[in-house]
Amino acid sequence: MQLGLQIPDFTWPNGPAKLGKELGDVAKAADEAGFEYLAVMDHFFQIGGVGPVENDMLEAYTTLGYLAAHTERVKLLTVITGVIYRQPGVLAKALTTLDVLSGGRAILGIGAGWNEEESRGLGFPFPSTKERFEMLEEALRYVRQMFSDDDGPFEGDYIVAERLMNVPQALTKPHPPIMIGGSGEKKTLRFVAKYGDACNIFNGPELEHKLSVLKQHCETEGRDYGEINKTVYHILDIGKNGEKADELKAELRRLAGLGVDGVIGMLPGIPDLKLIDVFARDIIPEAANY
Repeated sequence: MQLGLQIPDFTWPNGPAKLGKELGDVAKAADEAGFEYLAVMDHFFQIGGVGPVENDMLEAYTTLGYLAAHTERVKLLTVITGVIYRQPGVLAKALTTLDVLSGGRAILGIGAGWNEEESRGLGFPFPSTKERFEMLEEALRYVRQMFSDDDGPFEGDYIVAERLMNVPQALTKPHPPIMIGGSGEKKTLRFVAKYGDACNIFNGPELEHKLSVLKQHCETEGRDYGEINKTVYHILDIGKNGEKADELKAELRRLAGLGVDGVIGMLPGIPDLKLIDVFARDIIPEAANY
């Protein structure tokens, strides 16, 4: 079982003036602890499930570049970038840059997007659900071509481009892994089977069913289900002093039994580095055997 730390909240006790130093310390500690993934959200306003909308929020790809400079081995990604936030050429270039500068540690996390409030607030277009999924599939086709040796033109319903040149190419071969977030059975999980290397699904009562649907899509697409890195989002709550560690480990064992390969989630209490020490000592070594 691979574990990933997501940092969704940047309203920390010492404020923005100390945030850079403290964030670097958290990244270094997570890297040394053995987390497989280090992730941030791709939002511009804070989301309701984490805190008030006015709370501090950092831009995702600038932050990932900063995290890359403070780590050596952990894989870096967003969970999850909304397709409406960036033109796919800019997104593919950002991922390639992150991969090159991190020594091959970038993952593209992408989905259809959902946050209308921040889109309206900042003036991003917020198309219908149907259009966002059409844009997502087109962006997946686009970035896969841009990550390849094919620097020819691209023509879709939303993007027309003359030359998908991407120099230098990513260090990760054949390309940075593409993680598609969401659990929609008709489109999202089909896109995972057709275009993705990994999925990220919320841990909930329907998780086993969602994995079964993904497997069916893989069969339809002629894709080996075992090739898909199946991750779920689950809050990594071990309590203030590690008192909930056994509860978390029991849930990780259950998820492994369903065929889940990795769990990514926030760790309540960050930036307290003592919590990462608990993971390094009590959680990660045992989870590696699940």
